[in-house]
Amino acid sequence: MIDLLLSRRSAPPQSLQPPGPTKDEIETLLKIASRTPDHGKLAPWRFLVFEGAARERAGEIAARLLAEDNPGADEARLAAERGRFARAPLVVAVISRAAPHVKIPEWEQVLSAGAVCMNLEIAANALGYRSNWVTEWCAYDRRFCAALGLAAHEKIAGFIHIGRPSVAIEDRARPALAEIVTRF
Repeated sequence: MIDLLLSRRSAPPQSLQPPGPTKDEIETLLKIASRTPDHGKLAPWRFLVFEGAARERAGEIAARLLAEDNPGADEARLAAERGRFARAPLVVAVISRAAPHVKIPEWEQVLSAGAVCMNLEIAANALGYRSNWVTEWCAYDRRFCAALGLAAHEKIAGFIHIGRPSVAIEDRARPALAEIVTRF
């Protein structure tokens, strides 16, 4: 586990290829992701799974909205939007359902959704896949969120793209601990 955590790195979504996780592996990934710290047992998050043709349907929504906002968008840009969710064989949206609560601050609920994203990334890597946690413009577009079935108070914490890497993934420079650690 320590070696996995020390070597985990994101793979560009466009470098992720089939085969993606099986049905049983997806269930395992989601079970692991849902075992995140969750003060108050609220489960202030949920999952939206995009596989198969659902990836193309989500991309069509993104392309339609982009075209509405940018009537002069060229075909290459629209094609990129249509393919946005088809870059990897599996995309899981982590939806934050943080809401006011008498005892549990919303901030803790939002952090829990972020922890779900990270658990999902680590679980994918542990199963031999690679992943990338992205949001991009459509995560913040309320029309896009509504088209996916999100409630007005729900937000996309991240789209986790999962697949097999088609290229070697090099590590990036990490901050030196001396620059980010202080002691009290």
